[in-house]
Amino acid sequence: MLKEISEMELTLNTPSLLFPAISLLMLAYTNRFLSLSKLIRDLYTEYTTTKEQKVLLQIHSLRYRLKLIRYMQLLGVSSILLCVICMLLIFTEEIMIAKYIFQLSLILLAISLAFTIWEIQISTKALSVELSDLEELGDKK
Repeated sequence: MLKEISEMELTLNTPSLLFPAISLLMLAYTNRFLSLSKLIRDLYTEYTTTKEQKVLLQIHSLRYRLKLIRYMQLLGVSSILLCVICMLLIFTEEIMIAKYIFQLSLILLAISLAFTIWEIQISTKALSVELSDLEELGDKK
């Protein structure tokens, strides 16, 4: 593997290719965070008036999803920071170190995407529960 990495050509263009992708991911992560924040505030207001246990369970699930989004953002920002460091290392002609930093950047980006898949699974499961509740209410009528 070391031989393969040392033979790989790394130019400034290589890490710069990740900037648009990571920027779009960060925008998507921020939008998920903002929508969850609003939902949590709404559920909190609902819980203070109704004291329903179901609302409290939803808030607990949303707290977990919020943690995942925080990790997604942290990993995404770390990935782009490592891309910048990689580019600086290329400028200073520290190519071998730059290759390892770029590789680490890609790994962090991949982990961030894995957290995204995990968060989407939780989100989808929560929506399925909501839909089944609606269907039960419709069947009672």
